Amino acid sequence: MERHTLIFRAGLDNAPNISADVGMTVTQVPILDEEGKLLYNISQTIDENQEQRFRVTENGADLLLVASAVYAADKRISRQTASQDGWSREIDIYLPVNRPDVWSPLRPMLENMLGFLTGDLWRFSFRTLTQPLVELAESHAELKEPTPSQLCLFSGGLDSYVGAIDLLQGAHNPVLISHSWGKTDAHHQTFCLDALKEHYGNNRIFQMRSRIGFGEKDLHITTDGEETERSRSFLFFSVAGAVASGLTQHAPTVVPENGLISLNIPLDPLRLGSYSTRTTHPYFIARFNELLTDLGIRTHLVNPYRFRTKGEMVRECQNPALLGATATNTMSCSSPTKGRWQKEKSGVHCGHCVPCLIRRAALAPSDSTEYNSGPLTGKTFSSIKAEGEHIRAFELAISRLNKKPEMSSILVQRSGPLSDHPGDLMKFADMYRRGMAEVEQLLQGVRTSPYV
Repeated sequence: MERHTLIFRAGLDNAPNISADVGMTVTQVPILDEEGKLLYNISQTIDENQEQRFRVTENGADLLLVASAVYAADKRISRQTASQDGWSREIDIYLPVNRPDVWSPLRPMLENMLGFLTGDLWRFSFRTLTQPLVELAESHAELKEPTPSQLCLFSGGLDSYVGAIDLLQGAHNPVLISHSWGKTDAHHQTFCLDALKEHYGNNRIFQMRSRIGFGEKDLHITTDGEETERSRSFLFFSVAGAVASGLTQHAPTVVPENGLISLNIPLDPLRLGSYSTRTTHPYFIARFNELLTDLGIRTHLVNPYRFRTKGEMVRECQNPALLGATATNTMSCSSPTKGRWQKEKSGVHCGHCVPCLIRRAALAPSDSTEYNSGPLTGKTFSSIKAEGEHIRAFELAISRLNKKPEMSSILVQRSGPLSDHPGDLMKFADMYRRGMAEVEQLLQGVRTSPYV
């Protein structure tokens, strides 16, 4: 295992001088430009908040700094080259913040929650940010901030689109929180936002869009980068926390995610690493809520769809006509850009990854989404290639569940503890069985074979 140490520097601050030991790589990461503003679009995120009259506090800015540092390490350090098992990395973060007195006691909780989320070993060291942030100095404190009743994560995916529609139909005027780094995410977010504004009117919708990101040349780390981005939800949640940090009244943040994807039960015993994302797992959401409370930020994350399948979210959407007319332009695929490497259309659903299969099951039989894999029914897919790997895994998991449906209450706990919901175990188990039944129906007439 190669240990990576990232030292984030804010101008000429008192950054520690650490020498690289054997098996250790030290990288210096500047976070301020020549004008003293935050790099990597962190400044843009804070400025856009304040332009919309959402005041970002010191704790809100620190949360963005921490999340950005984590996202930088996660995105630029390769799991393949920096870990012994092809997955878990060892990462040290040295970061200047406005309130190290607040963050230092939170280190154990922060390291544990991120370990659960990404599967890595994290260590943090906080020091005082000696140079005041230009963004906070320019805060429009004299303006009265809006008082939204709800915030809502808005990714451009089908679930987040349903969540926004349901809030707007319920007479809420939500603040939609978006994060995009690639063009595909930005495209689908823009389409969905335009559709909502056209239907509900501009005056009912706020959007806060963050473009925090780290390209190949931003960090001089000698690895190939990492595609899994397990920490992106931590950044996404933190953008919402920054928006809410200056609110004077509590407003919940809706995390619209169907229960099957949120739990993301491994389809087989070997899929506990890269295939088992925990981005919206109830355990991680509970730990993030504890972090928000400790920071004094007046919001908490809530997933009202945690006991619903994706198909139930679609069928129970409060505006089925709008959803039916526009759902095709939402994005659910785990890797929509991979098509360019396979001589297929880039930015289009692959049609055979786990999120695509769950989407297809939810929208059937009237799904008009374009998929690179084309129709499923009547086809035989290679189980040893990407196009059939996940289909075969679903087939095996469904077969085992059908033989022992009573195992569902145990299976739902395989991806993480549900101890924060002690009375809801059977609700999760029932949802899991219904969700797998939706995919089973989709795969009727579909075959997989290693000999294709």
